[in-house]
This record gives sequence, structure tokens and C-alpha cells, in this order.
Amino acid sequence: MVTPMVKLKVRAVGSSAGVILPKEALAHMGVQEGDELFLVENPDGYQVTPYDPNFEKQLESARKGMDAYRNTLHELAK
Repeated sequence: MVTPMVKLKVRAVGSSAGVILPKEALAHMGVQEGDELFLVENPDGYQVTPYDPNFEKQLESARKGMDAYRNTLHELAK
């Protein structure tokens, strides 16, 4: 599958720099103005994502704990 490529231009934004994302890209990611995006480094370069990688790690730890104590949590929920 060939991924469509969108050319972006880096522009000055005050004393910083930024890029404008097309509304189609924002809609595809499920984000809108004011939402946070994360720039994540991976072996292939960088990825822009709406998902907080630290939250994903915390969620995985919670899932492991819930699996390990499934019976105890079931009893406590009664």
C-alpha cells in the first residue's frame, strides 16, 4: 500500500517554527484545533500522533496488574 505524501513547509511562528497540517490530515487523526499532538522518535524517524506514549505505557502496566489480581479485584467489586 502506498501512503499518500503531503509536502509541508516550515514557517516562522513568533520566535519558533511550525507547520500547518491540512484539515484532511487532522480529521484522519481525529484531532482539532487546541488538541495536543506528540512528536515521537522511532527507528524510521519521527511520528506525529495524538496518542501520548507515556500514557500507553502506564495503561499497559495497569492491565498487567489487573490481570495478575483479577480474582481479588472481582471480589472487591462485589
